[in-house]
Amino acid sequence: MRRKRTNPNAPRKGAKIKVEPIRSLKDIQFIRRMLQEKPRDLALFTIGINSNLRASDLLRLRVYQVRDLEPGDSIEINEKKTGKPRRLTLNRACVQAIRNLLEKESYHPGEHLFKSHKGGQALKVSSVHNLVKAWCKAAKLKGNYGSHTLRKTWGYHQRVTYRVDIPTLMVCFNHSTQKQTLDYLCIQPEEITNVFNNEL
Repeated sequence: MRRKRTNPNAPRKGAKIKVEPIRSLKDIQFIRRMLQEKPRDLALFTIGINSNLRASDLLRLRVYQVRDLEPGDSIEINEKKTGKPRRLTLNRACVQAIRNLLEKESYHPGEHLFKSHKGGQALKVSSVHNLVKAWCKAAKLKGNYGSHTLRKTWGYHQRVTYRVDIPTLMVCFNHSTQKQTLDYLCIQPEEITNVFNNEL
């Protein structure tokens, strides 16, 4: 009986593959510039890194929810994973990206904001995963990236760039411990190393 070949690089059964945030603001700007002629992808990327929405919730957004928003306005959505309602506030970058998308592509109010170019159905999470991987590859980023990268990038820069405290981010991500938040954002090793680099 022939033994089934296995991929030596495949994760073990039950193991989770951890994806990383985009740590460099220069890389974020590179991807933004790269997507300038793709309004759907630019809006997806912009809202993804400016909110802590999971990809599954990003893809449920409909045109009527966001069409007339001003920067700082909020909408309420029900999380797909938890079923709980949550409020999403959109900043200037998000609103501009949405306006740009709606100006350049045709929509009716009930349509999903992020739809496939083939068939017009809502994008799937797997499609977002592949898009993010492709963007990060084009930016020559090393590491593992996917749909969760967008949400993690938001959290990473809230902590590292804007110095938002961990208890606040715990609430934003609905985490039960500070360690869970640090692990999720891939910043715990960095912060520990920085502690030992401090000189007295």
